[in-house]
Amino acid sequence: MKNPPTAVVVLAAGAGTRMKSQTPKVLHSVAGRSLLGHAIFAGRALHPDRLVVVVRHERDGVVRETMAVDSTVLIADQDEIPGTGRAVQCALESLVADGVALDRPVVVTGADTPLLDGDTLVRLVDEHERGGYAVTMLTTHVADPTGYGRIVRNGGQVVGIVEEKDATPE
Repeated sequence: MKNPPTAVVVLAAGAGTRMKSQTPKVLHSVAGRSLLGHAIFAGRALHPDRLVVVVRHERDGVVRETMAVDSTVLIADQDEIPGTGRAVQCALESLVADGVALDRPVVVTGADTPLLDGDTLVRLVDEHERGGYAVTMLTTHVADPTGYGRIVRNGGQVVGIVEEKDATPE
């Protein structure tokens, strides 16, 4: 990786209702660390200028955990407008307000992906740089995609994203 990204954005604003828990999803622990902690550590492997965590649901608890993991993280509050795109927009606005020049790539990841490690993110950014792409997306194939949205491809090119509730077997 020639140049580290300007920022890593960790999305941690969701309620995680499918977990059926009073504890916010991102605060659950796996292998001795919160899901959020795993995401922050993976993001730090890229050595970004700034790492920002987007919060909303159970904000205070998520902020406490964020600061316990890394007190240099910038917190971005997502407003009442729902959605992943809005969460990213809130993160970008917070970065600009903090004086960050968005002149290099910004990596966006979820706080609920504890098995996504720093090495994978470094390879993703390397591929992004090598290809000179405007956007690079990391996807996977899973045996049972229940609960997940789907990436629609045509000849290897991403042409859309379909939420699970709107997906057909094809």
